[in-house]
Amino acid sequence: MGDITEGDLKISLPAAIKTRRFDDQATHGLSHCMKAVDFILELKDRVIFVELKDPDNPSAKQEDRAEFIKKFLSGNIDSDLQYKYRDSYLYELASDRADKPIYYYVLIGAKALVEADLLARTDALKRRIPVFDANGKPWKKPFIAGCAVMNLLAWNKALPMYPVSRVSGS
Repeated sequence: MGDITEGDLKISLPAAIKTRRFDDQATHGLSHCMKAVDFILELKDRVIFVELKDPDNPSAKQEDRAEFIKKFLSGNIDSDLQYKYRDSYLYELASDRADKPIYYYVLIGAKALVEADLLARTDALKRRIPVFDANGKPWKKPFIAGCAVMNLLAWNKALPMYPVSRVSGS
């Protein structure tokens, strides 16, 4: 598939990475009962689930941007992100495709978010999925290798091999 695009966000990927648009009736087919991440990237040694949210999309209404940021900062987005991962994981497990470590990356296209906001949502997501067992130790059979909530700046810093940019250039 190469680059992946959702709205005004584009992630540039090496051609060798197998990608699937997962939040799509043609590939998922169970949206009536299971949530889905936007994309699944299959690398040689791991799988990456990618969820994209873009309140700064140039075509978004100002009131929708403000509402999203309010929902994000209050943590009201956490449940949705949690179930997108869990349902996608269960779907992949039942399809016998959960045979590599899985990382979950949420990309938020919002300049207004600062590092502390992103870390708060990442920590909340790690607790909700959960990344560790009740004793704070790794699971004997992990169902997630790691997760992070990032904006464009944080994504490009953490994952420079998969740069994200705006289609509109703004």
